[in-house]
Amino acid sequence: MYRNEEEVRRTTRRTWGLYLLLLAGWVVAVLLLALLGVLVCSSVTWYESSPLYHLLYWVRDYIVFVCMATVLIGWVVISYLFIGRLVRDTQMVLFGAEQLAQPGQAPIRLPASLKNLEDQLNLVRERALRDAQAAREAEQRKNDLVVYLAHDLKTPLTSVIGYLTLLRDEPDLSLETRARYTGVVLDKTERLEDLINEFFDITRFNLSHLELELQEADLKRMLEQVTSEFSPALREKNIACELDLPPQLRAVCDPDKMARVFDNLLNNACHYAYPNSTLRVAGQQERERIILTFNNAGRTIPPEKLERMFEQFFRLDSSRGTGSGNAGLGLAIAKEIVEAHGGTIHARSADEQVTFTVILPVEGKL
Repeated sequence: MYRNEEEVRRTTRRTWGLYLLLLAGWVVAVLLLALLGVLVCSSVTWYESSPLYHLLYWVRDYIVFVCMATVLIGWVVISYLFIGRLVRDTQMVLFGAEQLAQPGQAPIRLPASLKNLEDQLNLVRERALRDAQAAREAEQRKNDLVVYLAHDLKTPLTSVIGYLTLLRDEPDLSLETRARYTGVVLDKTERLEDLINEFFDITRFNLSHLELELQEADLKRMLEQVTSEFSPALREKNIACELDLPPQLRAVCDPDKMARVFDNLLNNACHYAYPNSTLRVAGQQERERIILTFNNAGRTIPPEKLERMFEQFFRLDSSRGTGSGNAGLGLAIAKEIVEAHGGTIHARSADEQVTFTVILPVEGKL
């Protein structure tokens, strides 16, 4: 729980130093008392009939053994006090660790000598409480999303069954009507496929372990290919796509996973960009890092939502009835992939402009 190993060594040295200092002080005190006692006793005339005469006479004859015994007794007492303090502090630390295993709102309290450790334990406790709350919220969002998706599966499935039943029970339908019914069935089936893919995304995100297969790749060509694949979706909303990229943007990365990052960012832009607007993708290399920006015109995102856009199962549009709804995993997955590469991703929004910035290392981790 200490900040670093050097602090542990300093604390250990300080404890041992105090222990040895007390022992040395006790030895010196015993010797000084013995010397002072000899001087005082020598200045006094003692008579054999005095009660202290024989005791002091015996002490004088065995002064070395008396001093050694006194030093030994002091060493035992000092060691007992130190061990007792150590045991007490250990018990308090164990009690604090028990509180940390099931953190509550009450702060952990330790003796004043363990103030630094108390602060560290309370920082961990607060972080554990925040993580637990975030996990509960993510789990609740996931459960709500699964319920919504399950409910949304019924609507296209009911339509598919209804139109297929009509096609089966009405053999005399005109070709035009059959074509229209078939088109509806195809649209609803594609919607079913999208919803099922969202279920798979949720499962993969919860169960998969991200492993990178690094190799050198040209991010410029990758972005050109991914944006080309989005041409139909962009054309449907009349969104123009402009690329501002240098001749090459070579980096060591996992091409498949980085393509998924670009795919998720472009997919997000397709959903939330204004129709008849322009999506701008720019890139540049600055020393040992590559900076990519994805900018689109869209509704200004409030700061409180902007901070949560990369959370699991968080959807900017929480309505469940939208045909373009998604599981709220695209940006969370993108962040996980970018950070696995040693990079960063963040978003900003102002004046009806939304910009995502991805920073990646050219070679390995930044």
